[in-house]
Amino acid sequence: MTQHHISHFTVEFGDCDPAQIVFFPNYFRWMDAASLRFFRTAGVPPWREFEAECGIIGTPVVDATARFLRPASYGDVLDVDTYVAQWRGKSFVMSHIIRRGDAVLVEGQVVRVFARRHPDDPHRIQAVEVPERIRQWCGQG
Repeated sequence: MTQHHISHFTVEFGDCDPAQIVFFPNYFRWMDAASLRFFRTAGVPPWREFEAECGIIGTPVVDATARFLRPASYGDVLDVDTYVAQWRGKSFVMSHIIRRGDAVLVEGQVVRVFARRHPDDPHRIQAVEVPERIRQWCGQG
């Protein structure tokens, strides 16, 4: 069964542009925060702990898209429904549905990889296979 996590955000004055609507990069910021909350809720330890245990430093983004359907403004409470839509070998697709009440405002998809430090150059990273236990923790085992 696919695990979902709902994150809640309140739109602040500084999240809006001069037209008093949310400036679009903020939706990506909220999707990123929702991804981390999803993993914490699933039982994945903080990335620093996970790196010490198995070398994985996190899940960098390799592609991100969004469809903006309705605007949001200062004071709105947004719910971000996050789940893994697809597991791949070294990457996965997280879907984010952003709502205000029942109204869908944004549909986003973010492709991420599990990464470790490159063994020959610590300033680079390297994608690794998605750990099976992560899939299990996220209800995909």
